[in-house]
Amino acid sequence: MPRTIPGLHHVTAISGPPQANVDFYAGLLRQRLVKKTVNFDAPDTYHLYYGDRVGSPGTILTFFPFADAGPGRAGPGMAAAVAYAVPKGGLDAWMGRLAEQAVDFDTPGARFGEPVIAVRDPDNLRVELIETPSATPGNGGAADGEPADDGFHSVTLWLRDPEPTARLLTELFGYEHGGEEADGSGRRHRLAAPGRGRGSMIDLLRSEAPSIGRQGAGTIHHVAFRAESDAAQQEWRERASAYGLDVTPVVDRQYFNAIYFREPGGVLFEIATDPPGFATDESEAELGRHLMLPPRYERRRADIERMLPPIRVPV
Repeated sequence: MPRTIPGLHHVTAISGPPQANVDFYAGLLRQRLVKKTVNFDAPDTYHLYYGDRVGSPGTILTFFPFADAGPGRAGPGMAAAVAYAVPKGGLDAWMGRLAEQAVDFDTPGARFGEPVIAVRDPDNLRVELIETPSATPGNGGAADGEPADDGFHSVTLWLRDPEPTARLLTELFGYEHGGEEADGSGRRHRLAAPGRGRGSMIDLLRSEAPSIGRQGAGTIHHVAFRAESDAAQQEWRERASAYGLDVTPVVDRQYFNAIYFREPGGVLFEIATDPPGFATDESEAELGRHLMLPPRYERRRADIERMLPPIRVPV
């Protein structure tokens, strides 16, 4: 049976100053900061990873926070939104929390029959909460009425022509068509990984709204899909190359290995391995508490720590 992509591994975005980012994701949205490290290509900037308690694939939202980043804007050829899955009946707790914190959110609506609300982070990135029957309270405690989520539900890709991207997702990745419906500004086409597990949905949005995308604070840099092992990733590299995609060599990101390519609509895709995971250089209990550097930067630790602004993680 041909191998299929099981779903999302992580999503990486750009933000402004790191403290506001930490306050929103680790504070308001109750995500755990599972890794505080640096941009491996520019170590004067943090790379922050948020996820569930252990940083499971399919829960990980990461940021490059640039203090002087100009505002970005989503547009065709970019990922436009990321969505978390909320357990059935759980949106009320989230709306209560947002109201208590005086955070605006969109009027509740429905998408493919599932209730959805959306908020904007401090840099205007659209973050959605979608109530999903299969979701369980992986983050937080829905059992006691507290807000909870079960990692990613989906990402939305904004495309001028969704058809080539849909073909790649179905023909190469093994995704299945999950329906179409009108969206407020266009038409939305859903594709789903066969197992319908965590982070299995990709929405392709064809919108005629006048916008030219610009990378900057508040925009998604790339979308990463899961490979269960190094061997699986190598197979995906060979298959993607045979499909005609310009795939990078394997890049060691310390917590996973990565390959990258542009899909036909222009969005940067990554395929990342599940292992070794985020507990490779610190214990599960200590995840996110210390600045972790790749070995090649350890000799520069004192200088790097002086360049990085201090951040406080909400408790």
